[in-house]
Amino acid sequence: MFARHLLTYGLMICLLLIPAAAHADDHCPDSTCEGASYGIAAELIAAYPSPAVTPMLPNEPLLYDRVYRRIEGPIEIFDAPGGQASAAMDRGFNFFTVSAIEGDWAMINDGQWVRSAVLTEASISRFAGVRLSGEPLPYPFAWLLVHTRASQTPGVEPLTSDPLYLRYQLVNIYDSVEIDGWIWYQVGVDQWIIQTQLAQFLPVERPAEIDTERWVSVDLYEQVMIAYEGDTPVYTSLVSSGLRDWPTNEGLFHVYVRYPRTLMSGAEGKPDFYFLEEVPWTMYFDGDIALHGAYWHDGFGYRRSHGCVNLSITDAAWLYDWASPEFDFSVDNDLGPAVYVYSSGAYR
Repeated sequence: MFARHLLTYGLMICLLLIPAAAHADDHCPDSTCEGASYGIAAELIAAYPSPAVTPMLPNEPLLYDRVYRRIEGPIEIFDAPGGQASAAMDRGFNFFTVSAIEGDWAMINDGQWVRSAVLTEASISRFAGVRLSGEPLPYPFAWLLVHTRASQTPGVEPLTSDPLYLRYQLVNIYDSVEIDGWIWYQVGVDQWIIQTQLAQFLPVERPAEIDTERWVSVDLYEQVMIAYEGDTPVYTSLVSSGLRDWPTNEGLFHVYVRYPRTLMSGAEGKPDFYFLEEVPWTMYFDGDIALHGAYWHDGFGYRRSHGCVNLSITDAAWLYDWASPEFDFSVDNDLGPAVYVYSSGAYR
C-alpha cells in the first residue's frame, strides 16, 4: 500500500487550531512510545466528534437504471437467441448493458445476443461523497480506505479489542505525530491510525490561471476530488485515477465535451483490452481522459484506471449536473469548468 505524508491545509480554509499535546520530534527512541502523552484532550474531541459535513445518499434510481453485466470473453455474439454467430469479442475487461432476456439468452444490443451463462454481475458501488457548507472546518477530515482497528498509541500495532473502523468511514483528524518516518493520525480519544489507511480532504488554493467560477481539483496523491465555487469547496469525494502505466496527467484543463452515457474501449488485441458500454456522466478534459462514473468497481481511494478519473455513479451524476452552469449551450464547442490535476505528495 502506498504511503501518505503529513500535509496541511492552505490559508484558504481557516481552521480552528487546537494545540497538540505532542509533536513528531518528541516521540520515544524505541518507537513504542510507552509513557508518552499524545493527542488532544477528550473534552476537545467531544466538542467535534465527527466531521462537519453532509454525506450524500446513494442515488438509487441511477445505480440500478441499467442491467450492467461483465463478459470476460472470448465470446461469440449471435443475431438472435439460438441464431447465427454474427460477431466475436476478445477476452478483456468487457461490460455490456443487458436490455432483454429470453430463456438462456441475453440481448446486449439490438440484434446482438449472447448466452446468459457468460454474464456476471457488475460490482456497483453505493459509495458517495459529502457536501460542504462553505464554513471553516474545526479539523481536517479523512476517509478510511480499509477496515482497520485504531491503535491506542501511535506507532503500536492495534489490539483485537481496539475500536474497529470501516472502509469509507469519515473521521476527524485531531492531531498527528511522526513515528519512524510514518505519520499517525489521531481520530478519537486514544485512537490512532497510520497514514496508509486514510485519504484526506485537503483543499488547494485556487490557481490564478483558473478562469471559471466552478472548477474541480483532483489530488492524485490522496485520490480525492473537490468541487469549488470560487474559492469555496462545496463537494468532495474519493476517486480512482490512472495506474502507473496509464497515468492521469497533471496540469490545468477544461471539460471540452460531455455525455450522459458513452462507449469507452481501448487496447484492442492487447492483454489490457477493455470495452465499456454506457459509461455514465462522462466529462472529457484531457484528450481521451475524463471524469466519469464507474459501475464496475468499488475501489475508490486507489489508483486503478487507464488514465480516467473514476467516480461513483452518485458522485459522477452530481458533478455532471453541478457543472452545467459553466456551459453555454448556445455556443459550439463551449468549454466547461476548469479541472486542476495535481499531487499533494509523492508515492513511496
